[in-house]
Amino acid sequence: MRDLLPHIRQWYADGDRFAVATVIDTFRSAPRQPGAAMAVSERGVVVGSVSGGCVEADVYEVAREVIRTGLPSVRRYGVSDDDVFAVGLTCGGVIELLVQPVDLASYAEFEAVADAVDSGRPVAIATVVTTGGLLGQRLVVWPDRVSGSLGDPGLDAAVVEDAVAMLDQGAAATRYYGAQGECRRTEVAVFVQALTPPPRMFVFGAIDFAAAVARVGKFLGYHVTVCDARGVFATRLRFPDADEVVVDWPHRFLAEALAEDLVDRRTALCVLTHDPKFDVPLLEVALRTDAGYIGAMGSRRTHEDRLARLRAVGVTEAELARLSSPIGLDLGARTPEETAISIAAEIIATRSGAGGQRLSSTTGRIHSETADWAIAR
Repeated sequence: MRDLLPHIRQWYADGDRFAVATVIDTFRSAPRQPGAAMAVSERGVVVGSVSGGCVEADVYEVAREVIRTGLPSVRRYGVSDDDVFAVGLTCGGVIELLVQPVDLASYAEFEAVADAVDSGRPVAIATVVTTGGLLGQRLVVWPDRVSGSLGDPGLDAAVVEDAVAMLDQGAAATRYYGAQGECRRTEVAVFVQALTPPPRMFVFGAIDFAAAVARVGKFLGYHVTVCDARGVFATRLRFPDADEVVVDWPHRFLAEALAEDLVDRRTALCVLTHDPKFDVPLLEVALRTDAGYIGAMGSRRTHEDRLARLRAVGVTEAELARLSSPIGLDLGARTPEETAISIAAEIIATRSGAGGQRLSSTTGRIHSETADWAIAR
């Protein structure tokens, strides 16, 4: 949804009707997670993706029909192995989609939702996805207010409670309720998509490797900050892909970020300072945060020396166990760009709980459930 906004916001402003297809549930090896979206304008323009190419052609036709009728639709796509001409997934998974019309009349809160996303304020959209009279009913939830209704006060209250909780994680999932919001009932299915600010990546050390890491971090959807105490190196010219370039002592800057609640379980901390006077006080702070990933650059000898220095200042073994050092996966990386890919791969593997092996040497599902600090699209 976030990726589509620059396009569909203009369509909305122009008064055009369009349809948005959103993945609301997945089973087995589905290629995209809940929340992935594709939009089709009434002029036939397509942005986004829901399956990586397997079912987009059929979804396009469904979207055109939804635009024509103004009625939402739920579609399920499964395996297409039995018939080469069948529409379905070749990956062995199943996805369920909600395709809904959007225009000025049907979605009055759209502009407010887009404003919240653009300004980094959390917002959740709850939509009934049970086929029937309530299909497409929508409730928009901000931390301090609610707009819309799902048709029953009890159901509204139950969904709002769940949506507010999901805002903390940026999660997207289908929840089930009774008609009046009763728990442990399944009469009403509601897809809740919590759109939170992008997760943060802090890159410490204004070196050439940091520029490559900032670039790949931005590509992965992070809000990237580069920090170094040396103003001659920490410049916007050297780090054009970073959202912020800060000149400050790394440990002091991270402490200030903690005080401002900018570090959480989705945060990635990449320590590339490669100098004990910077990275030891920095890691002393970093290893006591909730950051989901903490990696530090250096040789194995540098790592052993760093561990000794950290133990000397009171960092515990449990805290040291959170440190990924030497940073990155073993890809044989040499250049800054290759090293950045190695680091990014380790971040992805850490947040998903994957082992980082070659898929050809593993068995079982390719796409597993994503950890709760993953990026919400």
